[in-house]
Amino acid sequence: MFANFQISAFIPCAAIGLVLIVLSAILLTGNGAVLIAGYNTLPQREKEKFDASRLSKFIGKVLLPVGVLTFGIGFGWSWFVPVYIAAVIVIVTAAIIYANTGNRFKR
Repeated sequence: MFANFQISAFIPCAAIGLVLIVLSAILLTGNGAVLIAGYNTLPQREKEKFDASRLSKFIGKVLLPVGVLTFGIGFGWSWFVPVYIAAVIVIVTAAIIYANTGNRFKR
């Protein structure tokens, strides 16, 4: 099961995965909108047009599975890399479509 396990691959993948999971936890509380690229750079007048709490929670929900999957890469399962790539592409594509349709995060 862990025939390809290498600690030198596991440590960076686990560290990145844990950082993503911690950031996701912060965003899921509805705080941390300053961590969202794009929103962070908007002028204050533009930021007031968005519901920062809803946007933060959404990004947190997107980031959590990506963090868990990133953590899993370090185990060295050869079948997991294509699954990881496909899953991240699907998650990110669905998130982009969802976020950019229907003015979901506008006030």
